[in-house]
Amino acid sequence: MDIYILYYLIAGGFAGILAGLFGIGGGLIIVPILIYIFTAQGIPEVALTHICVGTSLATIIVTSISSLSAHNSKGGVNWTVWKRMTPGLIIGSLIGAGVASLIHGNSLKAIIGVGAFLVGISMLFMKNKDLETDDLSKLPSSVGQFGLGSFIGIVSAIFGIGGGTLTVPFLSYFGLKIKNAVGTSAACGLPISLAGAIGFLVFGQFVDASIKEGLPDGVFGFVHIYAFICVSLTSFFTARIGAHFAHKLPSTTLKKSFAVLLLVVGVNLVFRSDVFNN
Repeated sequence: MDIYILYYLIAGGFAGILAGLFGIGGGLIIVPILIYIFTAQGIPEVALTHICVGTSLATIIVTSISSLSAHNSKGGVNWTVWKRMTPGLIIGSLIGAGVASLIHGNSLKAIIGVGAFLVGISMLFMKNKDLETDDLSKLPSSVGQFGLGSFIGIVSAIFGIGGGTLTVPFLSYFGLKIKNAVGTSAACGLPISLAGAIGFLVFGQFVDASIKEGLPDGVFGFVHIYAFICVSLTSFFTARIGAHFAHKLPSTTLKKSFAVLLLVVGVNLVFRSDVFNN
């Protein structure tokens, strides 16, 4: 177990930096890494991906608190937009957790892989516009923002992410300058991760008893408590480091590098899912 704790700590440190840099929860990195670690630990395939997603969402609670506080200290969070989106984010995340619990583990792994690949493609080729100030004239109504939050929450809970890969592009398109889109996205990760983690804890109680017997100590519902603690511990501190550099460094090169990583991770997950052999 000791070597796996080290792996969890390293994964958390890496994911935290990405969370601060890009306003994401780090889930698109945490989930694939946990899949590799949990596979080596011998967690049954039938529950493997679900535990990775649930654990990822739990860690994002801590990461998002660290990241949003750092961004807020620099005036990077639009709390008006956040308040309007949060009810939808919560409801959507609970729905997404329920949907994910019904999907077969291999299929869920393939879905996450395809999602990571598509996000990588969009980040690689999408041109970022950076406004000098926020222009909220294109924002949808309060109902529209609720609907947008619901959509982001559903997708985020299924993928085990904080929603930044969707929230940042949407908010940027609707008129927030990129640094405020990143900061507001980091704040949106908190209700997503809280509701999603609770959903995976609850829905994970209904798995077959024979599956539960094959799970290691520390797994409750679809959340691995030991991994959650270790990943959260390092990501909490490194998220602030990432947020600091997000306000210092040009984002284009960083985003393209992250996009290439997502492409590699996405392809690998799809082929590891064995969907082509079914």
